[in-house]
Amino acid sequence: MERLRRSGVTPDRSLGQNFLVDPNILDVIEKTAELGPDDTVLEVGPGLGVLTERLVGRCSLVHCVELDRRLATMLDEEFGGLSNFRLHQADAMRFRLGELDPPPAKFVSNLPYNVATPLVMKSLEELAGVRLWCLMLQKEIADRFFAETGAANYGGISVMVQLLCLKLSSRHISGSVFYPSPRVRSSLLAFRRREGESFTTAHFRAVRSLVAAAFSHRRKTLANSLVEAEGELALPVLSRIGAGNRKKFVEKLLGDAGIAANARPQELAPGQYEELAIMISNIEDSGNA
Repeated sequence: MERLRRSGVTPDRSLGQNFLVDPNILDVIEKTAELGPDDTVLEVGPGLGVLTERLVGRCSLVHCVELDRRLATMLDEEFGGLSNFRLHQADAMRFRLGELDPPPAKFVSNLPYNVATPLVMKSLEELAGVRLWCLMLQKEIADRFFAETGAANYGGISVMVQLLCLKLSSRHISGSVFYPSPRVRSSLLAFRRREGESFTTAHFRAVRSLVAAAFSHRRKTLANSLVEAEGELALPVLSRIGAGNRKKFVEKLLGDAGIAANARPQELAPGQYEELAIMISNIEDSGNA
Protein backbone atom coordinates (compact mmCIF):
# COMPACT_ATOMS: atom_id res chain seq x y z
CA MET A 1 0.00 0.00 0.00
CA GLU A 2 2.94 2.30 0.68
CA ARG A 3 4.21 1.58 -2.83
CA LEU A 4 0.77 2.45 -4.20
CA ARG A 5 0.72 5.73 -2.28
CA ARG A 6 4.18 6.64 -3.51
CA SER A 7 3.27 5.87 -7.09
CA GLY A 8 0.23 8.12 -7.14
CA VAL A 9 -1.48 5.53 -9.35
CA THR A 10 -5.21 4.94 -9.08
CA PRO A 11 -6.24 1.39 -10.07
CA ASP A 12 -8.05 1.33 -13.42
CA ARG A 13 -10.92 -1.16 -13.29
CA SER A 14 -11.33 -0.97 -17.07
CA LEU A 15 -7.90 -2.63 -17.30
CA GLY A 16 -8.80 -5.25 -14.73
CA GLN A 17 -6.35 -3.80 -12.19
CA ASN A 18 -6.58 -5.39 -8.75
CA PHE A 19 -3.10 -5.09 -7.24
CA LEU A 20 -1.57 -7.64 -4.90
CA VAL A 21 -0.96 -5.99 -1.53
CA ASP A 22 -0.52 -8.96 0.85
CA PRO A 23 3.07 -10.27 0.90
CA ASN A 24 1.98 -13.57 2.46
CA ILE A 25 0.45 -14.69 -0.84
CA LEU A 26 3.91 -14.48 -2.43
CA ASP A 27 5.10 -17.50 -0.44
CA VAL A 28 2.13 -19.49 -1.73
CA ILE A 29 2.82 -18.47 -5.33
CA GLU A 30 6.53 -19.22 -5.02
CA LYS A 31 5.86 -22.72 -3.71
CA THR A 32 3.05 -23.45 -6.18
CA ALA A 33 5.10 -22.27 -9.17
CA GLU A 34 8.14 -24.20 -7.98
CA LEU A 35 10.32 -21.17 -8.65
CA GLY A 36 14.04 -21.80 -9.02
CA PRO A 37 17.25 -19.98 -10.00
CA ASP A 38 17.24 -21.42 -13.54
CA ASP A 39 13.70 -20.32 -14.40
CA THR A 40 12.81 -17.86 -17.13
CA VAL A 41 9.36 -16.54 -16.24
CA LEU A 42 6.65 -14.50 -17.96
CA GLU A 43 4.57 -12.13 -15.85
CA VAL A 44 1.66 -10.29 -17.45
CA GLY A 45 0.11 -7.35 -15.64
CA PRO A 46 2.78 -6.91 -12.96
CA GLY A 47 1.00 -3.84 -11.59
CA LEU A 48 2.90 -2.42 -8.63
CA GLY A 49 5.63 -5.05 -8.92
CA VAL A 50 4.88 -6.88 -5.66
CA LEU A 51 5.09 -10.28 -7.34
CA THR A 52 7.79 -9.03 -9.72
CA GLU A 53 10.10 -8.31 -6.77
CA ARG A 54 9.78 -11.93 -5.62
CA LEU A 55 10.27 -13.28 -9.14
CA VAL A 56 13.45 -11.30 -9.90
CA GLY A 57 14.83 -12.37 -6.53
CA ARG A 58 14.32 -16.05 -7.30
CA CYS A 59 14.57 -16.53 -11.07
CA SER A 60 17.15 -16.31 -13.82
CA LEU A 61 15.08 -13.91 -15.95
CA VAL A 62 11.66 -12.29 -15.73
CA HIS A 63 9.78 -10.93 -18.76
CA CYS A 64 7.16 -8.41 -17.60
CA VAL A 65 4.45 -7.25 -20.01
CA GLU A 66 2.57 -4.18 -18.75
CA LEU A 67 0.02 -2.16 -20.74
CA ASP A 68 -0.37 0.79 -18.36
CA ARG A 69 2.32 3.37 -19.14
CA ARG A 70 2.12 4.78 -15.59
CA LEU A 71 2.94 1.41 -14.09
CA ALA A 72 5.54 0.58 -16.73
CA THR A 73 7.43 3.74 -15.81
CA MET A 74 7.30 2.87 -12.12
CA LEU A 75 8.43 -0.71 -12.77
CA ASP A 76 11.34 0.50 -14.87
CA GLU A 77 12.43 2.85 -12.11
CA GLU A 78 12.16 0.07 -9.54
CA PHE A 79 13.72 -2.86 -11.41
CA GLY A 80 15.26 -1.46 -14.61
CA GLY A 81 18.77 -1.69 -13.22
CA LEU A 82 18.55 -5.45 -12.71
CA SER A 83 20.13 -7.69 -15.34
CA ASN A 84 17.41 -10.34 -14.99
CA PHE A 85 14.46 -7.98 -15.55
CA ARG A 86 12.99 -7.29 -19.01
CA LEU A 87 10.11 -4.82 -19.32
CA HIS A 88 7.81 -4.89 -22.36
CA GLN A 89 5.40 -1.96 -22.33
CA ALA A 90 2.67 -3.45 -24.50
CA ASP A 91 -0.81 -4.94 -24.72
CA ALA A 92 -0.22 -8.64 -24.01
CA MET A 93 -3.06 -9.62 -26.34
CA ARG A 94 -1.30 -7.93 -29.26
CA PHE A 95 2.25 -8.65 -28.18
CA ARG A 96 4.07 -11.50 -29.93
CA LEU A 97 4.74 -13.71 -26.98
CA GLY A 98 6.57 -16.23 -29.17
CA GLU A 99 9.30 -13.66 -29.82
CA LEU A 100 10.34 -13.39 -26.17
CA ASP A 101 14.05 -14.16 -25.95
CA PRO A 102 14.97 -16.23 -24.11
CA PRO A 103 11.57 -17.93 -24.15
CA PRO A 104 9.83 -18.39 -20.78
CA ALA A 105 9.35 -21.83 -19.28
CA LYS A 106 6.83 -20.64 -16.68
CA PHE A 107 3.91 -18.22 -16.78
CA VAL A 108 3.35 -16.75 -13.32
CA SER A 109 0.93 -13.84 -12.97
CA ASN A 110 -1.91 -12.09 -11.25
CA LEU A 111 -3.74 -11.75 -14.55
CA PRO A 112 -6.08 -8.91 -15.46
CA TYR A 113 -9.36 -10.80 -15.10
CA ASN A 114 -10.96 -9.21 -18.16
CA VAL A 115 -8.49 -10.85 -20.57
CA ALA A 116 -7.54 -13.99 -18.66
CA THR A 117 -9.26 -16.54 -20.91
CA PRO A 118 -8.01 -15.27 -24.30
CA LEU A 119 -4.56 -14.65 -22.84
CA VAL A 120 -4.25 -18.23 -21.60
CA MET A 121 -5.41 -19.47 -25.01
CA LYS A 122 -2.79 -17.24 -26.65
CA SER A 123 -0.07 -18.58 -24.36
CA LEU A 124 -1.02 -22.17 -25.20
CA GLU A 125 -0.58 -21.41 -28.90
CA GLU A 126 2.45 -19.12 -28.91
CA LEU A 127 4.52 -20.32 -25.96
CA ALA A 128 5.33 -23.95 -26.68
CA GLY A 129 8.23 -23.75 -24.21
CA VAL A 130 6.05 -22.94 -21.20
CA ARG A 131 5.80 -26.02 -19.03
CA LEU A 132 3.95 -24.59 -16.02
CA TRP A 133 1.28 -21.95 -15.46
CA CYS A 134 0.61 -20.46 -12.01
CA LEU A 135 -2.10 -17.84 -12.38
CA MET A 136 -4.37 -15.74 -10.21
CA LEU A 137 -7.77 -15.85 -11.89
CA GLN A 138 -11.43 -15.22 -11.31
CA LYS A 139 -12.65 -18.44 -9.66
CA GLU A 140 -15.36 -18.92 -12.29
CA ILE A 141 -12.71 -18.87 -15.02
CA ALA A 142 -10.32 -21.15 -13.14
CA ASP A 143 -13.12 -23.67 -12.63
CA ARG A 144 -14.00 -23.52 -16.32
CA PHE A 145 -10.48 -24.45 -17.45
CA PHE A 146 -10.74 -27.91 -15.89
CA ALA A 147 -14.50 -28.41 -15.92
CA GLU A 148 -15.65 -31.98 -16.48
CA THR A 149 -17.08 -33.02 -19.84
CA GLY A 150 -20.83 -32.42 -19.80
CA ALA A 151 -20.74 -29.84 -17.00
CA ALA A 152 -22.56 -26.54 -17.45
CA ASN A 153 -19.28 -24.61 -17.41
CA TYR A 154 -17.47 -26.95 -19.83
CA GLY A 155 -16.59 -25.09 -23.01
CA GLY A 156 -14.01 -24.35 -25.65
CA ILE A 157 -11.32 -23.19 -23.23
CA SER A 158 -11.86 -26.38 -21.20
CA VAL A 159 -11.16 -28.49 -24.27
CA MET A 160 -8.01 -26.64 -25.30
CA VAL A 161 -6.47 -26.42 -21.81
CA GLN A 162 -7.18 -30.06 -21.01
CA LEU A 163 -5.80 -31.33 -24.31
CA LEU A 164 -2.45 -29.78 -23.52
CA CYS A 165 -2.28 -29.59 -19.74
CA LEU A 166 -2.84 -31.36 -16.43
CA LYS A 167 -4.21 -29.57 -13.39
CA LEU A 168 -1.85 -29.38 -10.43
CA SER A 169 -3.83 -27.39 -7.87
CA SER A 170 -6.53 -24.79 -7.33
CA ARG A 171 -6.70 -22.66 -4.21
CA HIS A 172 -9.30 -20.10 -3.12
CA ILE A 173 -7.76 -16.68 -2.54
CA SER A 174 -9.34 -14.09 -0.26
CA GLY A 175 -10.24 -10.74 -1.78
CA SER A 176 -8.27 -9.09 1.03
CA VAL A 177 -4.96 -9.82 -0.72
CA PHE A 178 -5.92 -7.31 -3.45
CA TYR A 179 -6.49 -3.60 -3.69
CA PRO A 180 -9.12 -2.80 -4.62
CA SER A 181 -10.81 -6.04 -3.59
CA PRO A 182 -12.28 -7.75 -6.68
CA ARG A 183 -16.04 -7.94 -7.02
CA VAL A 184 -15.66 -11.64 -7.84
CA ARG A 185 -14.07 -14.64 -6.11
CA SER A 186 -10.47 -15.49 -6.98
CA SER A 187 -8.40 -18.66 -7.30
CA LEU A 188 -4.73 -19.46 -7.68
CA LEU A 189 -4.63 -22.12 -10.39
CA ALA A 190 -1.58 -24.17 -11.36
CA PHE A 191 -1.35 -26.52 -14.32
CA ARG A 192 1.46 -28.23 -16.19
CA ARG A 193 1.89 -29.07 -19.87
CA ARG A 194 1.47 -32.77 -20.55
CA GLU A 195 4.80 -34.48 -21.06
CA GLY A 196 5.69 -34.74 -24.73
CA GLU A 197 2.58 -32.75 -25.70
CA SER A 198 3.38 -29.87 -28.03
CA PHE A 199 0.94 -29.15 -30.84
CA THR A 200 2.25 -27.67 -34.07
CA THR A 201 0.79 -24.25 -34.75
CA ALA A 202 -1.28 -25.64 -37.63
CA HIS A 203 -2.70 -28.48 -35.51
CA PHE A 204 -3.49 -26.15 -32.59
CA ARG A 205 -5.36 -23.78 -34.89
CA ALA A 206 -7.25 -26.62 -36.55
CA VAL A 207 -8.49 -27.92 -33.19
CA ARG A 208 -9.24 -24.41 -31.91
CA SER A 209 -11.22 -23.62 -35.08
CA LEU A 210 -13.32 -26.77 -34.71
CA VAL A 211 -13.94 -26.16 -31.01
CA ALA A 212 -14.94 -22.52 -31.60
CA ALA A 213 -17.43 -23.60 -34.27
CA ALA A 214 -18.79 -26.37 -32.05
CA PHE A 215 -19.50 -24.07 -29.11
CA SER A 216 -20.83 -21.20 -31.22
CA HIS A 217 -24.35 -22.59 -30.62
CA ARG A 218 -23.91 -24.74 -27.53
CA ARG A 219 -27.67 -25.20 -27.02
CA LYS A 220 -27.96 -26.86 -30.41
CA THR A 221 -26.67 -30.25 -31.48
CA LEU A 222 -23.03 -30.42 -32.45
CA ALA A 223 -23.96 -31.12 -36.07
CA ASN A 224 -26.15 -28.01 -36.27
CA SER A 225 -23.55 -25.88 -34.50
CA LEU A 226 -20.85 -26.86 -37.00
CA VAL A 227 -23.13 -26.29 -39.98
CA GLU A 228 -24.49 -22.96 -38.75
CA ALA A 229 -21.23 -21.39 -37.54
CA GLU A 230 -20.67 -18.18 -39.51
CA GLY A 231 -17.93 -15.72 -40.33
CA GLU A 232 -14.56 -16.45 -38.70
CA LEU A 233 -16.12 -19.38 -36.84
CA ALA A 234 -17.20 -21.20 -40.00
CA LEU A 235 -15.23 -24.36 -40.79
CA PRO A 236 -13.22 -23.88 -44.03
CA VAL A 237 -13.92 -27.46 -45.16
CA LEU A 238 -17.63 -26.68 -45.39
CA SER A 239 -17.05 -23.90 -47.91
CA ARG A 240 -16.26 -26.59 -50.50
CA ILE A 241 -19.62 -28.27 -49.95
CA GLY A 242 -22.97 -27.09 -51.20
CA ALA A 243 -25.20 -25.63 -48.50
CA GLY A 244 -27.76 -28.40 -48.94
CA ASN A 245 -25.20 -31.15 -48.33
CA ARG A 246 -23.35 -29.71 -45.34
CA LYS A 247 -25.55 -31.26 -42.68
CA LYS A 248 -25.23 -34.69 -44.32
CA PHE A 249 -21.44 -34.28 -44.53
CA VAL A 250 -21.13 -33.32 -40.85
CA GLU A 251 -23.40 -36.14 -39.67
CA LYS A 252 -21.33 -38.68 -41.63
CA LEU A 253 -18.15 -37.23 -40.14
CA LEU A 254 -19.56 -37.61 -36.64
CA GLY A 255 -20.75 -41.12 -37.40
CA ASP A 256 -17.31 -42.13 -38.65
CA ALA A 257 -15.91 -40.87 -35.34
CA GLY A 258 -18.46 -42.87 -33.35
CA ILE A 259 -20.35 -39.77 -32.24
CA ALA A 260 -24.16 -39.67 -32.21
CA ALA A 261 -25.76 -37.30 -34.71
CA ASN A 262 -27.71 -35.62 -31.88
CA ALA A 263 -24.72 -35.16 -29.55
CA ARG A 264 -24.27 -31.69 -28.07
CA PRO A 265 -20.95 -29.80 -27.98
CA GLN A 266 -20.48 -30.19 -24.22
CA GLU A 267 -20.86 -33.98 -24.42
CA LEU A 268 -17.60 -34.55 -26.31
CA ALA A 269 -14.38 -35.12 -24.38
CA PRO A 270 -11.31 -33.08 -25.39
CA GLY A 271 -9.75 -36.07 -27.18
CA GLN A 272 -12.81 -36.47 -29.38
CA TYR A 273 -12.42 -32.90 -30.62
CA GLU A 274 -8.81 -33.56 -31.49
CA GLU A 275 -9.79 -36.74 -33.35
CA LEU A 276 -12.43 -34.83 -35.34
CA ALA A 277 -9.95 -32.08 -36.18
CA ILE A 278 -7.48 -34.66 -37.52
CA MET A 279 -10.21 -36.25 -39.62
CA ILE A 280 -11.17 -32.88 -41.10
CA SER A 281 -7.53 -32.04 -41.83
CA ASN A 282 -7.09 -35.36 -43.63
CA ILE A 283 -10.17 -34.64 -45.74
CA GLU A 284 -8.88 -31.18 -46.60
CA ASP A 285 -5.46 -32.56 -47.52
CA SER A 286 -6.99 -35.24 -49.74
CA GLY A 287 -9.35 -32.83 -51.46
CA ASN A 288 -12.24 -35.28 -51.07
CA ALA A 289 -14.65 -32.89 -49.38
